[in-house]
Amino acid sequence: MVPRPRRRPPQATPRAAQAGGGGAQGPGRPHRLRQVLPLGRVMDGLVKTGHLDLALSVYDDFRGEGLMEESVTFMILVKGLCKGGRVDEVMEVLGRMREKLCKPDVFAYTAMVRVLVGEGNLDGCLRVWEEMRRDRVEPDVMAYGTLVTALCKGKRVDKGYDFFKEMKKKGCLIDRTIYGSLVEAFVADGKVGVASDLLKDLIDSGYRADLPIYNSLIKGLCNLNQVDKARKLFEVAVKEDLESDFATVNPMLVCFAELKRMDDFCKLLLQMKNLGFSILDYLFRFFSFMVGKDDRIMSALEVFEELKVKGYCSVPIYNILMEALHKIGEVKKALSLFHELKDMKFEPDSSTYSIAITCFAEVGDIQEACNCYNKIKGPSSVPSIAAYNSLVKELCKIEEIDAAMMLIRDCLANVTSGPLEFKYTLTIIHVCRSNNAEKVIDVINEMMQVGCPPDDIIYSAVISGMCKHGTLEEARKVFSNMRSRKLLTEADLIVYDDKLVDHMKKKTADLVLSGLKFFGLESKLKAKGCTLLPA
Repeated sequence: MVPRPRRRPPQATPRAAQAGGGGAQGPGRPHRLRQVLPLGRVMDGLVKTGHLDLALSVYDDFRGEGLMEESVTFMILVKGLCKGGRVDEVMEVLGRMREKLCKPDVFAYTAMVRVLVGEGNLDGCLRVWEEMRRDRVEPDVMAYGTLVTALCKGKRVDKGYDFFKEMKKKGCLIDRTIYGSLVEAFVADGKVGVASDLLKDLIDSGYRADLPIYNSLIKGLCNLNQVDKARKLFEVAVKEDLESDFATVNPMLVCFAELKRMDDFCKLLLQMKNLGFSILDYLFRFFSFMVGKDDRIMSALEVFEELKVKGYCSVPIYNILMEALHKIGEVKKALSLFHELKDMKFEPDSSTYSIAITCFAEVGDIQEACNCYNKIKGPSSVPSIAAYNSLVKELCKIEEIDAAMMLIRDCLANVTSGPLEFKYTLTIIHVCRSNNAEKVIDVINEMMQVGCPPDDIIYSAVISGMCKHGTLEEARKVFSNMRSRKLLTEADLIVYDDKLVDHMKKKTADLVLSGLKFFGLESKLKAKGCTLLPA
C-alpha cells in the first residue's frame, strides 16, 4: 500500500490575521503597521493644528493597545512638545525612544533645535544640545549655524561665540551668515573690537565680507564716535565694489553732524553723489532719522541751515523739519520755515499747508489758517486729519460754529477714517432734531465709554444742533448735566450759555433775512435806514 502524503496544516487566512494571529514576524505584523500609520497621521494633524494635548491622548491610547511606536511617531511628539515649550516631556519621550527603538540621529536633533529656535526657547535649545552630546551625536554645520544665529539674536552672543570657537576647533566649514550674526550681535553689545577681529578672521578664511557686515561695524564705530575709522572701513567697502546704501552712510552723517564737522559731512555727500546716489533723497531720510528723537531736532535744524546755503534743500525736507518743530512746541520757528520756503520760490505741497494750518491755528491766526486750507483744497489733495482738527477747534473757540461743522462734514467726506469725535458731532446734531436733552446726553455718555470725552467741538455741536432743530431750554439742560457731573466748570457753563444765546440770535437773524429776501422787502428796509439786520 502506498502511504498517503502527510497533510499540511492550513495557512492563516486574512480573517485569522485580523484576529491578531502570528508572532512579531507573522501575519499580524502588516496589520499593526496599517494601524500605526493612520494614527501617526492623526497625531501629526492634531499637533500641526495646535491640539497637542489631544495628540498626547491619542498617543496614550496608541500605547495602551500594545502597538509599537515608530521613529516617525516619536518625532511627531517631540516636535509638538518642543513647539509647546514642554522640554521636560521632550526628555521623557527621548528616553523612551532610546529604550524602545534607538537614539535620535543628528537630523532629529537639528529638527528639535530649529523648532525651539522658532519659538524663541533658547534654554530649551541648550538642554536639547546637551542631550545630543550625551548621546554622542556629532552636530553638523546646520545644527551649529541654527544655534549660533539664535543665540546672537537672543542677546547671548558670548554663548554663541563659544559654539563658534567649538566649530573652528573641529574644522567645520563656517559660512558668512554665522560671521554676520556674531558681528551684528557683538556690535549691539558694544564689543566692536571683537566684531572687528571677526571681520579679519572672515577675510583670512577666504571669504568676502558682505555689506550688512560692513554696515554693522560702521554703525558700531560711529556709536563710539570713532567716525574716522568708520570712514576708512567705508572706503574698503567701496573698493570691494559693494553698493552702499543709506544704512551704510547714515551713521557717519549723524556722527559728523553731532561733532559739528560739516566739512566732512559735505565731503561724504559729494562722494555719494559721485557714486550715483540721490543726495536729496538721502538727506530727507537723514533728517527723518534725526528728528526721531526730540533732543536731536535743534541739531537737525542747525545742519539744515548750513546745507541750504549749498542748495541742499527740498520741500519734503522743509516739511520734516516744520513738523518736528511743531511737535516740540517751536511753532514760530516752524512758521518761519514756512515763510522761508515760499520766499525761496518753492511750491508748498499738501503736507506743507497741513502743517502750516496746525501752526497758524495754534498761534490764533485763523485767517492765515483758512487761507492755507483754501490753497490745499482741491480735487486731488485734502488737508491732514491733524489740520482739520486744529482748524475746527479754533473755529469753535471764536464762535464760527457753522464753519466748524462744515469742515467736519468736509473731513468725513474726504478721508477714509475720520476722527471719532467728528462722527459723534454729526450724531449729536442729528439727535438734536428730537429736541430732547436726555437723548443728547446718552450720545455723550456713549462717547465717554469709548474713551472720547466731550470738548469744545462736542459742546459746539450741541449749540449748533439745538439752535437749528431744538430750543435753548433743552441745550441748557445738556450743559447743566455736564456741570453737575463736573465735566464743565461754572465759568465754562457761563461761556457756553453766552455762545448758545449768540448763536441762536445769529440763526434767527439769518432766518429773518432769508424771509425778507424771499418777499423782496430787504431793499425797502435798507432804503429806510433799518439797522436791525446785519450788513
